[in-house]
Amino acid sequence: MGGAMVLTLAALAYPSMLGVSTVSSSQTRIIAGTQWGPLTEGDRDFVVRVRAAGLWEYPLGQIGLQKGSSKGVRTASEHLIDGHAALDASCRKIAPMLNITLPNVASPQQEGFVTQLKGESGKKFDTDFANILRMTHGSIFNSIAKIRSTTKNSLVRALADQANDTVLDHITVMEKTGLVDFDQTIFQQTTPPKLPSADLTPPAPPAGQPEVVLTPPPTATSTPLDIDGIAGGGSGGGTPAPGASPTVR
Repeated sequence: MGGAMVLTLAALAYPSMLGVSTVSSSQTRIIAGTQWGPLTEGDRDFVVRVRAAGLWEYPLGQIGLQKGSSKGVRTASEHLIDGHAALDASCRKIAPMLNITLPNVASPQQEGFVTQLKGESGKKFDTDFANILRMTHGSIFNSIAKIRSTTKNSLVRALADQANDTVLDHITVMEKTGLVDFDQTIFQQTTPPKLPSADLTPPAPPAGQPEVVLTPPPTATSTPLDIDGIAGGGSGGGTPAPGASPTVR
């Protein structure tokens, strides 16, 4: 095959569940062979989860810049925008290479967090902002470590490295607000509510819908993955199958 990516039809399947719970019962099942290494269900779901996280945390960062009443919350908001713009760019780079369909909106649960915080102001907004985001980042932190330590796909591994750095940074800036209730937040993080799968699943984009792009801030300090530097410069590869999300530049 001359190094070209070989994909099974299973790779086109949209993840059944997303959020803080397990997204599949067969996370180690290989769904595609690629020139960057085998792609498992867990690998695919991880890429989608990183994309979905940015789709609600990036706009929440924009809201935090407008509504945050403390310097710590405004600083944390800047980090959300900066970090998720770079992560999103990385997801949008590697998804077509691995034939992964990305969502254009976050899950209903995640959108619910945004709706809640849009309706708050002052100290209430600041406190809930810091605690919700500390909880959600803490929830995915262990998942990133698991993917990083088990994936055999070099593109997914590089995304996990970037996500690990970004999430740790976001955890840290939330804690620096001085507003995190660790007892409550860690309990919610380790004992998440049992929600219907529909609440945890970002909907697949309609065919032909333009891809949402999270624009980096003018003062961006985070950078997307250097695809040319991964796996010996192997940045070629798969072409998205018919029906896969288009990329709008």
